[in-house]
Amino acid sequence: MTQIQIDAKNQSLGRLASKVAISLRGKDKPSYKPDKLPEVQVIVKNLTQAKFTGNKYDTKVYYHYSGYHSGIRARKLSELWESRPNYVFRGMVYRMLPKNRTRDKVIKNLKFAL
Repeated sequence: MTQIQIDAKNQSLGRLASKVAISLRGKDKPSYKPDKLPEVQVIVKNLTQAKFTGNKYDTKVYYHYSGYHSGIRARKLSELWESRPNYVFRGMVYRMLPKNRTRDKVIKNLKFAL
């Protein structure tokens, strides 16, 4: 299994997430086959030093609905980023992967270095 290390220092998170999603699928390799799972592991370093563009850090809101009456919860991106930056970034990359059976398998190859 090949490892790709990406330094997130001073990089925009959206562009970084799309770069990671492409690498996780193996689309940057000449041996890319859409029906095969790639043997690639992506390691992201210095994630907390990445930057947000615009006013997203203060204004973006994530909603979670439990399914129960009055069960909607709202959390700002700034709150989530301070407590769980890996969770936020993994969610960004997860939503950029294709919506099929391989998505859950491919996201397991995303790792974070401290």
